[in-house]
Amino acid sequence: MIRISNIKFNPENVPQNFKTFIEKLTGFTNILSLRIAKKSIDARKKGALSLLYTFDVTIAGDEEEAIRHCLYKDVTVLAAVEQCPFSVWRSSKKNRPVVIGTGPAGLMAGLYLAQSGANPILIERGKSVSKRREDVNLFWKSGELNENSNVQFGEGGAGTFSDGKLTTGIKKDCWTRKVLEEFVSAGAPEEIMYLSKPHIGTDKLFHMVSNLRHKILSLGGEYRFETRLTDLIIKNDRLVGIKVKDKTGNVEEIMTENLILAIGHSARDTFEMLYRKGVKIDPKPFAVGVRIEHLQSFINKSQYGMSTPPEILGAASYKLVAHTGNGRSLYTFCMCPGGTVVAAASEAGRLVTNGMSEYARNKTNANSALLVNVNVSDFGSNHALGGIEFQRKIEQKAFQAGGGSFRAPVQMVSDFLQNRETTRFAQVVPSYLPGVQPADIRAVLPSFITETMKEGLKQFERKIKNFCLHDAVLTAAETRTSSPVRIVRNPDTLQSVNISGLYPCGEGAGYAGGIMSAGVDGLKCAYKILQSTDD
Repeated sequence: MIRISNIKFNPENVPQNFKTFIEKLTGFTNILSLRIAKKSIDARKKGALSLLYTFDVTIAGDEEEAIRHCLYKDVTVLAAVEQCPFSVWRSSKKNRPVVIGTGPAGLMAGLYLAQSGANPILIERGKSVSKRREDVNLFWKSGELNENSNVQFGEGGAGTFSDGKLTTGIKKDCWTRKVLEEFVSAGAPEEIMYLSKPHIGTDKLFHMVSNLRHKILSLGGEYRFETRLTDLIIKNDRLVGIKVKDKTGNVEEIMTENLILAIGHSARDTFEMLYRKGVKIDPKPFAVGVRIEHLQSFINKSQYGMSTPPEILGAASYKLVAHTGNGRSLYTFCMCPGGTVVAAASEAGRLVTNGMSEYARNKTNANSALLVNVNVSDFGSNHALGGIEFQRKIEQKAFQAGGGSFRAPVQMVSDFLQNRETTRFAQVVPSYLPGVQPADIRAVLPSFITETMKEGLKQFERKIKNFCLHDAVLTAAETRTSSPVRIVRNPDTLQSVNISGLYPCGEGAGYAGGIMSAGVDGLKCAYKILQSTDD
């Protein structure tokens, strides 16, 4: 295969037929197949935006000879594609492996085990994605919370109600490619294979998650919804089984020597159970803050130089960071173009926000998390679960500041910076449901966070003009950015350092930071189980 790189197009003049264009560009007359390998936006010059493409082609004949005569010079022959290792479940004497949680880590682990013939059991405390969606919509409409079926818990994990971003800082390799290929096979847009900033959108995630379940079931896997892990059965520092409780209160023992813990970052009762059982857990830094909303047209104008960009560009996004005088940083995270701020609580009396976009990203507002790093020393406790209590205190204050019923406290950025009360909104109307209440954000967040926010926002103003003044609105509180704990595991076996057979996995265990990295971690944990059962 030949890679043809760095081809630049005006967004208004992208060819309809890439194959014909590449034939003219290169002089190749024997192209057998062509696919887009990469696509990105170059927005450094607002008045002259461009799209950058890279193509992979196969040709009939000798590739090296074709390159020597190629009219376009930025071409190379690709090395053979690395294939992921694969093992088959060989141990008939062992019990079936169990996966706790069906977020991206659990789904990929379950799928890989099912493809290997291991017939895994997937345990999910929440409901199937369709029933979960009904509960979430009811919560957003009425404030009626189901503590086991919400934005945090249920089939697909917390990422199901998000933008479905697949950007990641981990190495692009066979594992990341497998995750993308499985997502596309399950209904995700094919463009996630080549976009520089791919996303799926919450509307397409619903279908993708359901299709992955059907594939796992067709391969011999088993799902148990509305079932919660309540205990580990351990003998001589080795896992031999688990106890689970279903929605009727029935407790069942499941014997297994291999358990993947893909529980997500909000399974606080499970963290507490693991701590009581003596599983090695360390507190971990994370970040806390708010959601900030602007008009999407303003973000488009600031990034693209136009309020309404052509469809091929899509809604504009941004990524900002500021280093402040107190040694902390303010940064944007999980930016959702054309999206909404959503209620993401999982506990009564505690309010949490998150951001969500559909695939089209065509809502009026843009939103992003606005976060400050929180260190273990900030928790006010040396306890392994001290970060959870730190989160809970903020969430409780947010609930109270909103007046109860899960109405969120909000404040205009200009008022926040001037320490004054918000009495009205301008063009940016908060999108959070079930409703908002003007409040002082300083009453919700610790002072070191609000002071860092103030200083950092002023720096952001220098990077995006009017970022702080364009009717922007803050909604509190964003606390579930990542897990507050790390369930310590052996880096070679991926098993718990003190309980054999227990595989802490994904974002909740402290080993991932988004859909892609969590999915990859699920694959690798499953592979380690398969290796351990080889004859």
